[in-house]
Amino acid sequence: MTKILIPVDGSDYALHAVDYVIKNVSVLKESPQVLLLNVQWNVAAGNVKLFISQQTINDYYREQGMAALQSARAALDAAALPYQYHISVGTPAEAIAQYAHEQGVDQIVMGRQGQGGLQSLLLGSVVNKVLHLANCPVLLVK
Repeated sequence: MTKILIPVDGSDYALHAVDYVIKNVSVLKESPQVLLLNVQWNVAAGNVKLFISQQTINDYYREQGMAALQSARAALDAAALPYQYHISVGTPAEAIAQYAHEQGVDQIVMGRQGQGGLQSLLLGSVVNKVLHLANCPVLLVK
């Protein structure tokens, strides 16, 4: 069975990738295993843990991750396409490449850009880093 990873950050670009997979699933011989991944930036650095409990931090990651996954999950549910989802914490590109490797993903399908603005200018493009780090084909969807 083909495994397709769709990194989702809550942006319209990520939803375009989900829609692409839904529309093109019929060309595959069998229904793929779809994996959704949301990566939350690690905010619990330095002295943060002195003031905020780990449980509160974990709840924050889960809440933000579930919000980012909501539209993608709704689209896959509406298409009756089964999927699994995971929320990871770390640096997005590295976390995406690592998760793809751990899960034995055949292809990563992602939007050509995500939420970013100034942040993506300062940190470099997550897409470019994924292209460099991934061990499998990466399909970029406009």
